[in-house]
Amino acid sequence: MIDAILATADSALRTIFATPHASRACPTVPERATELSQAEKAQAGALMRVNHVGEVCAQALYAAQALGTRNPALRAQFERASAEEADHLAWTHQRLDELGARPSLLNPLWYAGAFGLGLLAGRLGDRISLGFVVETEKQVEAHLQGHMDALPVGDHASRAIVAQMQADEAQHASEARHAGAIELPGPVQELMRAAAKVMTTVAHRI
Repeated sequence: MIDAILATADSALRTIFATPHASRACPTVPERATELSQAEKAQAGALMRVNHVGEVCAQALYAAQALGTRNPALRAQFERASAEEADHLAWTHQRLDELGARPSLLNPLWYAGAFGLGLLAGRLGDRISLGFVVETEKQVEAHLQGHMDALPVGDHASRAIVAQMQADEAQHASEARHAGAIELPGPVQELMRAAAKVMTTVAHRI
């Protein structure tokens, strides 16, 4: 348990303060160069900052859920998903740099809040924890589709990243369903949507 706690703390520090590195190449659209005006760069930067915050939260959620489960197979599943989400973290961080934008100043707060939610879900049992994954990924998919609609049409670089992220989130949700997830009650789903709305609204600016 001490080793697990130390590893979780190390993951938190790396997520918040270190430059992330991806295990997969950043998605691109071949032969489609991205040329944006300053206004379009600002718009894309704000949207990618929100996506980056989402990946900070994903790292926290999966770390907490892996810590909370006593099932070694499920812990390994959470860790695999976390590794793929780490690619998203690196891609969005890189894209922010390319757009001349910065990550959210509140990332430590977002991480702490998401970690608390993930730990609570884990303590409520594996099937509920998996249900939390399904609902989270479902909402993230919808959120990413909204960003595909809002990103500048010519921002092929950001669009390629978001498209791959959507595909990965759908896979994580599918894996959680097959592992035994239960559907969360409607009020819980609404509460999660409300919390996500607060996060995305604030992160868009700060």
